[in-house]
Amino acid sequence: MNWDNQNNNKDPWGRNNNDGPDFDDLIKRFSMIFGNKGSSNGGGPSGGIPSFPLKRILGFVFFGLLILFAMQCVYINEAPERTVVLRLGKYHQETDQGLNFMIAGIDERYTENVAFTRRFSQTANMFTKDENLVDVTISIQYRIKNLKDFVLNVNDPEASLRQATESALRHVVGDNSLEETLTTGRQTLALNVQDRLQNYLDLYATGLIIQQVNIEKTDPPGAVKDAFDDVVAAREDKVRLQNEAERYALSIVPEARGQAVARVQQAEAYREEVIANAEGEVVRFEKLLAEYKKAPKVTRDRLYLDAIQSVLSSSTKIMVDVEGGNNLLYLPLDKIMEQNKKRDDDE
Repeated sequence: MNWDNQNNNKDPWGRNNNDGPDFDDLIKRFSMIFGNKGSSNGGGPSGGIPSFPLKRILGFVFFGLLILFAMQCVYINEAPERTVVLRLGKYHQETDQGLNFMIAGIDERYTENVAFTRRFSQTANMFTKDENLVDVTISIQYRIKNLKDFVLNVNDPEASLRQATESALRHVVGDNSLEETLTTGRQTLALNVQDRLQNYLDLYATGLIIQQVNIEKTDPPGAVKDAFDDVVAAREDKVRLQNEAERYALSIVPEARGQAVARVQQAEAYREEVIANAEGEVVRFEKLLAEYKKAPKVTRDRLYLDAIQSVLSSSTKIMVDVEGGNNLLYLPLDKIMEQNKKRDDDE
């Protein structure tokens, strides 16, 4: 015998099971209600709509609305996202990544990716310090630094950023000449604009931070654009020629210094050679003097023959005067020179 038959439909705690429907039974009855809408109106277990209390239907409706409300109260932030929650229009909290909760209908939430780098560019026509017009195209890279300030302090932070960018750019360009703006001062111009623009954004408490400012293009007025292009080309030619001259100097100066060192060394070697030859001639003269004192005639004849040999060895023509006649004696000079050369080599 089961428990229901013994205890008159009471649960183990003594409570009547009819006080509230079983959940599975409710689901079955709910399915029967909507499944039998198109059937006959006759009562009974096989047809018609069974009797079902109105309060139970309202309970199901309330349960469904409760589920929908709970779904509206739950939200998830991805890793780089942050959410500002307003309760009744006032700041309540700022939530990080993960699963978060709010009161739907009472709370409002604003979710932004605070790690995402945003970018915009704009072109403005403005005056320089020397009262010339110039067209400047600037690009700004920025991101959200303080989400609370970004949501609450300024109605449209990005529109405020564009206006502040134009204001900062006009102020900085107005402190520079046209030539500086078009040529050499563009990098300094970008840095000054970034500093001034960040000061404006901090003053307005927009919650934005500037990451980089680039001056993409600066153009003079159309009437003088060709002249400024010529100036820029001339400046580039100047830099190119200077680089070529420096490169030539770096190549020619070491070579000239090497040649100078080589000539100094040659001169020193020549000096040493001359000194050595002179000293050798002195020693030779002293020896000849000693021999001359011993045998003057023999020594004189020897010196004469050496001198004649030295002169004739470099001559290409030799005429021999035969005593008492007009005959010329031909000497094979090439053979004589070869023999002299061989003799010198042997010595």
